[in-house]
Amino acid sequence: MRANTTGCCLLALLAALLLMPGCTGDQTRAVSVVGSTSVQPFAELLAEEYVTKHPRAGVDVQGGGSTAGLQAVANGLADIGMCSRSLSPTEAEEFSGTIIARDGLAIVVNPANPVRELTTPQLRGLFTGSIDNWRAVGGQDMPVRPITREEGSGTRESFVHLVMGKERISRRALTQESNGAVKELVKGDRAAIGYMSLGLVGEELKSVQVDGVDPTSANVLAGTYKLARPFLFVTRGPIGPDAQRFFDYVLSSDSQRTLETEGLVRAQ
Repeated sequence: MRANTTGCCLLALLAALLLMPGCTGDQTRAVSVVGSTSVQPFAELLAEEYVTKHPRAGVDVQGGGSTAGLQAVANGLADIGMCSRSLSPTEAEEFSGTIIARDGLAIVVNPANPVRELTTPQLRGLFTGSIDNWRAVGGQDMPVRPITREEGSGTRESFVHLVMGKERISRRALTQESNGAVKELVKGDRAAIGYMSLGLVGEELKSVQVDGVDPTSANVLAGTYKLARPFLFVTRGPIGPDAQRFFDYVLSSDSQRTLETEGLVRAQ
């Protein structure tokens, strides 16, 4: 219910913003890009670069989750949705998804945690609760505190698909609604474990090997790091010329190099 409530609140806010008159006195409005909090910081970076090069343009990037982004596009409240997972067959019938980059899904722990490698079955056990002490996977004698994302999050859906299979994440896992919130909790708790976009890990957390492979952009590109997912821009039917120009900019060589610098893998 939390994810549905969040999505409804976001749509109501977007609707209110779209009904407001433009502050500049003209009738144009910024291109609206809504959705995944994993894609959001990268879209914001490219939007800043785009507006710097095109001062009369405007791009408004907001989070809310992948599902909220699809809802916003479906309801005409966003020009472009951001999604950090593949579209389902049903969604693919309604929306067009274009890969703007690829991302590794990093498994993160506190730097004080000595564990450096986990297998997929161990990782699954840590999140189902069947492994409830770090000692069982070569760590210290302390309880495991899993941090997960909310229902409707593309990051969570990718993690469930790639790691959990038919197993369910424990109800004892602490749910957070953004990569930033996961990062802060893991940073402050040496018993915590979470998952997030590889491009957002930074130096404050430690990302562990999965099945003996380092989570790096090079390994995502090579296909050896299996916890990888697409970052999509999602549309529904034709989009306006302003939105199309920003869309094309994100796929340009310069923007793709920027995304590579930020830790992602280019779309092509």
